Amino acid sequence: MNENAETQGDTSTEPRLQALYRKEMVPQLSDRLGVSNRQAVPELQKIVLNTGLGLAKDDDSLLTEAVEVFKTVAGQKPVLTRAKKSVAGFKLRAGLPIGCKVTLRRRRMYEFLDRLINVVLPRIRDFRGLSPKSFDGTGNYSLGLDEYLVFPEIDPDRFNNVFGMDVTICTTAKDDSEARALLDMFGVPFRK
Repeated sequence: MNENAETQGDTSTEPRLQALYRKEMVPQLSDRLGVSNRQAVPELQKIVLNTGLGLAKDDDSLLTEAVEVFKTVAGQKPVLTRAKKSVAGFKLRAGLPIGCKVTLRRRRMYEFLDRLINVVLPRIRDFRGLSPKSFDGTGNYSLGLDEYLVFPEIDPDRFNNVFGMDVTICTTAKDDSEARALLDMFGVPFRK
């Protein structure tokens, strides 16, 4: 699909969750939250994947692997995160790359959330649901994955190092209850 079709509102190849949100969830959320204006209904803004690799200061291959993993999982190239301050105790200099992150928006965001809910989370061993306490007070939700091997697109034989990642789901909700209602409608499996 070309970039112009996406920005012009071509809905023929719209991701499943995006179409579901637009057609069914907006009216339901509007009623549930008592919002009369459809523009005031909370929506997903972005999803940020992040990992910090303190050992990358000694081993460049770890950072290279992390970039490849994020490319495969997110479908776009991540940016390197760098140390802001020098910390002598950790042998860390300012500006040294110590992690990477990627921000997903629009189509890739909905496709990633769909895979996360329906494929990745059920593959986690002893998964009993996500904690409902991981909201930040302003409608954003964060969760941590202990290892990236739960993503089916990752070939475990291709990578040597295992590391975790943080996933932050940013919404336009005003508070945690609105964000919880939105994520419940998407099917995010919260612990009871």
